[in-house]
Amino acid sequence: MLQEIDWHARAKAVALPNRPFIDGQYVDSLSGETFACIYPGDGRPLTDVASCNAADVDVAVRSARKAFEAGVWSRMAPADRRRILLRFSELILANREELALLETLNVGKPIANAYNGDVVSAAACIAWYAEAIDKVYGEVAATAYDMTTLVMREPLGIVAAVVPWNYPMSMAAWKLGPALATGNSVILKPAEQSPFTALKFGELAIEAGMPPGVLNVVPGLGHIAGKALGLHMDVDCVGFTGSTEVGKYFMQYSGQSNIKRIGLELGGKSPQVVLADCDDLDAAAAGIAAGIFANTGQVCNAGSRLIVDEKIHDQLLEKIAAQAKVFAPGDPLDTATRMGSMVSEEQMDRVLGYIDAGRADGARPVIGGGRVKTETGGFYIEPTIFEGVRNDMKIAQEEIFGPVLSAIPVKGFDEAMATANDTVYGLAGAVWTGSVKNAHRAAKSLRAGVVWVNCFDRGSLAVPFGGFKQSGFGRDKSLHAMDKYTDLKAVWFAH
Repeated sequence: MLQEIDWHARAKAVALPNRPFIDGQYVDSLSGETFACIYPGDGRPLTDVASCNAADVDVAVRSARKAFEAGVWSRMAPADRRRILLRFSELILANREELALLETLNVGKPIANAYNGDVVSAAACIAWYAEAIDKVYGEVAATAYDMTTLVMREPLGIVAAVVPWNYPMSMAAWKLGPALATGNSVILKPAEQSPFTALKFGELAIEAGMPPGVLNVVPGLGHIAGKALGLHMDVDCVGFTGSTEVGKYFMQYSGQSNIKRIGLELGGKSPQVVLADCDDLDAAAAGIAAGIFANTGQVCNAGSRLIVDEKIHDQLLEKIAAQAKVFAPGDPLDTATRMGSMVSEEQMDRVLGYIDAGRADGARPVIGGGRVKTETGGFYIEPTIFEGVRNDMKIAQEEIFGPVLSAIPVKGFDEAMATANDTVYGLAGAVWTGSVKNAHRAAKSLRAGVVWVNCFDRGSLAVPFGGFKQSGFGRDKSLHAMDKYTDLKAVWFAH
């Protein structure tokens, strides 16, 4: 089905949602201000999108609060919420072609990835939390004989879900699933680079039977609409995925307003540790290449630091370079493309700046190192591998968010672990080894929220995802994600 569609023709005809979705319908923004959405595959303007400000945010919050206090969702029977969320998931899949196309037009990812990956994973996430609704119980605490004590879980109220542009649908679903399942009203604020699918989600939620006001969507600039949500006195929680820099702003906004709950999934500089006893360098090379070049490296847990024992350094780099060839940048609307464009010219220039900094610091490109496909007008960077990297270099310490791998040679297990942990981030990490002993030692040694052993970027909705240190706190996915969007209430009965 995917290959049978003329995606270029579909792109010319698709309707692009560009207005806020509030109280069950598309509305005009109060200010009338807009921002331009650009297709990063060729640099052409797609449409202007309403840029919500604090006044628009306030309208969305009042709508969400009205719905929450009326109990049309928060006090709905769990089985009925389950039914509506399952219908929402079904509608996401039913609109698979349109959603995949909107995602690719916004962010330049390969249409095959959007169609087979992002849409499917978002629908699966909503369905998973729908099914979890009536599987999470309260508690009866062990108290004195003449007392009965209940521990109940209640929704927080109004949740602002502020999501990034690298996986717009998936990241939205990671917030919407648990927040809606637990009875909250949600205001979804997509990144300004990728508003289309979030706005379509609002429309599909109403079609699924969700009451107006339960899910509102406000497109806008981060420093305006995002800040307004962070400072709003009637927003009870912000679930944010994005950069560590912006995550710190939300911490400040919470303190400056109503001490709202904050959940943060932030930046990363994930190490791929390859020990000298690794007995399958081909598998390691394939996992490492995919871990940095998939989604053009625009992944929070991208394995951007290769920490490799010097005994196998050269052999492994040769194998990774060979694997990188399948990630040659191509037309995002071509179903054969494995790696599309960067999300924007700004992001492309940022990554190229890091590549220049790597050269200036003395690192050497093994492959790549520049912009390609300039004739298209799009924003493409070729897969890049640096050797001769020291862990104190800029390219080894700062999150690049692009297809750039830094190879850092080490001697032995202890130096590998010390180097891997020598970063402010702690989102994820991996170790490649043929030793069961070293696998367990490394899993305990790596300071990261997710550790993979002889694999990379495996995931499941049943397993929590989140980081240590400046990669944030709180978890997405699994039942643990529901903790972020609920409060515990203890109720004592004397008898």
